[in-house]
Amino acid sequence: MTGIAVVKPPPPSAWGAEVRATMALAWPIILTNLTQTALGVSDVIMMGWLGPHTLAAGALATNLNFAFVIFAIGLVTATAPLISSELGRKLHSVRDVRRTVRQGLWSAVAISIPVWAVLWHAQAILTAIGEDPGLAAQAASYNRTLMWSIPPFLAYAVLRSFVAALQRPLAALLVGGLGVGVNALCVWSLMFGHFGLPALGLRGAGIGTTCACLFLFFALALVVSTDRRFRRYHLFGRFWRPDWPRFRAIWRLGLPIAVTLGFEVTVFNAAAFLMGLINAESIAAYAVVIQIASLAFMVPLGLGTAATVRVGRAYGAGNRAAAARAGWTAWWIGIGSACVTALLMIFAGRALIGVFLSLDDPANATVIGLAMAFIICAGLFQFFDCAQAVASGMLRGLHDTRVPMILAGLGYWGMGLPLGVLLAFPYGFAGVGIWIGLATGLAIVAALLTIRWTRRLRHAWVPAVAH
Repeated sequence: MTGIAVVKPPPPSAWGAEVRATMALAWPIILTNLTQTALGVSDVIMMGWLGPHTLAAGALATNLNFAFVIFAIGLVTATAPLISSELGRKLHSVRDVRRTVRQGLWSAVAISIPVWAVLWHAQAILTAIGEDPGLAAQAASYNRTLMWSIPPFLAYAVLRSFVAALQRPLAALLVGGLGVGVNALCVWSLMFGHFGLPALGLRGAGIGTTCACLFLFFALALVVSTDRRFRRYHLFGRFWRPDWPRFRAIWRLGLPIAVTLGFEVTVFNAAAFLMGLINAESIAAYAVVIQIASLAFMVPLGLGTAATVRVGRAYGAGNRAAAARAGWTAWWIGIGSACVTALLMIFAGRALIGVFLSLDDPANATVIGLAMAFIICAGLFQFFDCAQAVASGMLRGLHDTRVPMILAGLGYWGMGLPLGVLLAFPYGFAGVGIWIGLATGLAIVAALLTIRWTRRLRHAWVPAVAH
């Protein structure tokens, strides 16, 4: 690491200060990410109460929905590095930040429309890729209620980026925590018919999640409009006024982020669909383990966001040494966190699976056996997942998104998934083969992105400028 910066290495106190600053920013973001994931986890738990086949249908719908939602999230996430670099410049203005947030909200609405158009045909999509027609019909019914949650959730994501860039993430954590309770209550009531409401099954879960996402957006909008730390930006003032150069800047930076996230998430979605081609038990086991892995992923994802903000501020100020220090600090913290999550999955996997499925029910025996094998694989790839997630955030802080997009496509879809298919079907490893392919893809992308980061710091430093 000492050869990366072109200036004299900073004293140990500078690294210690960076560790403290990164952790102070990262832990509320990590907890907020966990609350965000808890929305889906609580839904999956309640789907499991309705039986393995309902759980399988819900998993298909959730995976299809998220494949498109994550693309949209990646687009609006571009507001975080843009705001961070604006705040890093000495001559930034409140108006710059406000316009970026405003056009981020515009982008959230704009991207929702084509996503809706595609998801409305979920049954045809699932049937076309070979899923069971009965499961496809049930999944599509759920998806047609779940899809309405997309615009408010994307708008909430923009406001989250704003408070994170200001290094005030506790506001989003408070709202996210309340949102978990709202979601659980709404989904439970509408899925099973409590408080005099009809028992709508999976459709009720979609309606409940939509209500929770509306709460998330309006609650955080209220906070940023009234809290003294945020209200001076007047984020919703003259909301109708366009700023087309800034709108294009968000899409120019955000589309590669969207495609990168799309590559990563859709390879896991594809794995779910491949599990469906094996049998319903495999996809049910995958649904449980991927929820556990997703919870663990919130730690490096939060560290990646913190790295984007910390690196982005240094980038805006033109301080190469500070950017390097911020990036490597987050990266090594991520590797340390991977040690913890890997050990938990490997040695406490059965207990974790028991949160989702009754371990004493003989009807769940096959699914539990498969899930035990899958969670060992998920534990082993924690290091690769952490490294690639944090490295992606580091590069976004430098506004470097196009090359990482290409590297992600190569690793996930060019190498990882084909290997998984080869091992699962011709070689007979079934679901475990698919997990081995996923781990390989993550390892390749982690290595390529980390190499990209070191090269950018050495050879291609271009300070951020106003857009």
